[in-house]
Order: sequence, then C-alpha cells, then structure tokens
Amino acid sequence: MDLLQYDFMLRALAGALIIGITAPALGIYLVQRRLSLIGDGIGHVALTGVGVGLLFHQSPVLTAVIVSAVGAVGVELVRERGRTSGDLALALLFYGGIAGGVVLVGLSDDSGNANLVQYLFGSLTTTSGGDLVVIAVLGVAVLAAMLLLRPVLFAVCDDEEYARVSGLPVRTLNLLLAVTTAVTVTIAMRTVGLLLISALMVVPVAAAQQVTRGFRTTMAVAMAGGVVAAAAGVVVSAEANTAPGATIVIVALALFLALTVAGAVRGRARIRPHSTEREPPDVVLHG
Repeated sequence: MDLLQYDFMLRALAGALIIGITAPALGIYLVQRRLSLIGDGIGHVALTGVGVGLLFHQSPVLTAVIVSAVGAVGVELVRERGRTSGDLALALLFYGGIAGGVVLVGLSDDSGNANLVQYLFGSLTTTSGGDLVVIAVLGVAVLAAMLLLRPVLFAVCDDEEYARVSGLPVRTLNLLLAVTTAVTVTIAMRTVGLLLISALMVVPVAAAQQVTRGFRTTMAVAMAGGVVAAAAGVVVSAEANTAPGATIVIVALALFLALTVAGAVRGRARIRPHSTEREPPDVVLHG
C-alpha cells in the first residue's frame, strides 16, 4: 500500500477506476445485444490505428480513436444493411484489425516489441497527467450517454424491430453504441490493454446477472463490480508486482465466481422452504 503514495500510482488508480465504471455501463448494452465480443474486434482495429499513428508520427491514441470508430461504424452498417451476419462481421474485424496493426507497427520507426505489448496489454503505471485528462473526459462522456439514454438504448437492444416501429432513431442509437464502444476501447489502452478491455466490459455484467434481475439493478451492480475489480486489481498488482491490466481482469473473474456461488446459494435458500411447506409430497411444482 506504500506505493499509493506515489503520483504515478495515484494516476494509475484514477484511470483504472474511470474505466472500471465506464466499461460495464457500456458493456451491459452489448451483452443485451449478444455482442459481447465486439470489444475484442474493435480492440484489434484500434491496434491498426496505433500502427497508423506510429507510422506517421502522430498521437497513437488519437489515430486509434478515429480508426476504431470508423471500423465500429462500418461493422454496424454491414450488420444492418448487408447479408453478412454479426458474427462474421466481427470475425472480419478481428482478422483485418490485428493483421493491419502488426504490419503498420512493423513498418514504423518505433516498432519495438515492448511498445506493441504496451498497447496490447496496457501500461497503467506509465499513465501521464495528460493521459488521465483524456481518459476522464472521454470516460465521463461515455458514462453520461449510457446513463442518460438508458431507456431508449435498452429498448433498441432488447427489441430492435419494436423500437423502430415505436419511432425511435434506431440507426442513430446503434451508431452511438458503436462509436462509444470504440472510444471506450481506445481509452482503455492505458489501463487493461486492447486485448483485455472486452473482459472488463462483459465480466462485471455477467457477475451482476448472477444476483440481480432488473436491467437497472444489474447495471448498477455491474458498475460497482467494475470499480471494485479496478481498485483491487491496481492494489494487488502493486503489492504482487504483476501486470495491472491482467490483474484487474483476474479480480473481475474472481468476483464473477463469488457472485455465481452466492446466487446459487440464495436460489436454494428460496426454493427449500417452499418445497416443504404445506404441499403434499406427490404434488409437482413445475410450470
């Protein structure tokens, strides 16, 4: 815990907490749409953006935001208009993004393996004050959009056809989700990395679903779980000298297992009294 007295660790903790609350707030909509792996696909495309930035000596974060946003919008338009299914579109995003990123990073002057690993798996302790400002501004923007537009976003994710018939701007809302996903993936490069951000979007949501039912409650628990995983992951990684991004994901998975067990125990506790109370032994309580 003594490491938290240093400024770089405080910046790392602040950046992790912002991503920890933002990623699940967005991820719950992706899970609802059965697009849990889209974060991985956009992460691969963001790697191409990093390669573009390194090749042309521009800010890798800026080029990654632009390229990943274009890729996310492209996938959404293909899914909506084309004959390509969502799974196939994501697969194309995976392969094209990682291939383009590796080639462009290799062509750039700054093509060291350590530099590439920094973007793939995060480098939380090297977060600068400027990085933290960018993470905070974009993270707050994404979080505000997810919370303020929750009713309409839920309607689109739950039943897109019904939402369209109801007069909601379905295409605009879908594109908003695509762009905010790209932004979230990109700002998470410094925390958990491009290859692990999808886990922070999905795992806290999956954990919350083990003990909650309503969408609003699940969202709140998922966001709280993301914050807990981020904070605990940073502290554990500082004490154990492990990679912060990977440690955050492992803590999130541990939280998922704990809530799964808690949900199972609570479910049995609810069923047991009803199964023996005033019911004859030959009555079947199904349906």
